[in-house]
Amino acid sequence: MIKAIIVDDEQIAIKTLKWELETNCTNVEILFSANKPKAAIHAINTMKPDVLFLDIEMPELDGFQLLNQLEFKNFDLIFTTAYDHYAIKALKLNAIDYLLKPIEKEELVLAVDKVLLNKQNETLGDNLKSYIQYNLQLLDSNNGKIALPMEKKIVLVDQSEILYCESDGSYTHVFMITGSKHMVSKNLKQLSQQLDTNNFIRIHQSYIVNLNLIKEYYRGDGGEVILQNGKNIPVSRSKKNDLLKHILK
Repeated sequence: MIKAIIVDDEQIAIKTLKWELETNCTNVEILFSANKPKAAIHAINTMKPDVLFLDIEMPELDGFQLLNQLEFKNFDLIFTTAYDHYAIKALKLNAIDYLLKPIEKEELVLAVDKVLLNKQNETLGDNLKSYIQYNLQLLDSNNGKIALPMEKKIVLVDQSEILYCESDGSYTHVFMITGSKHMVSKNLKQLSQQLDTNNFIRIHQSYIVNLNLIKEYYRGDGGEVILQNGKNIPVSRSKKNDLLKHILK
């Protein structure tokens, strides 16, 4: 039997996939399903499935963010998505299966058969490891660029052109020196892990700024910085000394 977990923010999508699996893939045992990605993380780490059916576009955490937070990754990954442009090239390159909604029976059966073969060959998780390594190499080869995942695309931008980043719950607004703005499907902490710490600093619970683009600093309780475009960004009291160390060194 293949042990499976389903994660999708739409309950009707979970119900439909369960029915398809129970009807057409009787060799699959559904261990757990969740429409809240954060609730699924503990289940995946403890139940250790053979396969994870994972939606990409979710409001709490997208599929990519959920994968980054997992400890257990020795499973085959099957993305379920309504967006056929979502990093499909990378998925194909690394043998990651994806099922476009509405999911067709034939495609589902083929994907499950691949998981069964991988389990028999003791190669479960190889496609996920390959995909993670591919993304690390992609970022390393982008010469200072970072990938910004959005609702319907992934944009590569030069870090040097990022003016500041502003938190918006599970999302982040990235403001560019060109005047453009991107709404990214990562929270501020997650995005900060991609940025070069030599050039970016978190000066407030809600803001990260490009140190190279600070024009002025006004002292105060925490104070505030003025960026090259004239934007005022507050500095929290707890971040003030860290900021001063960087701009006065």
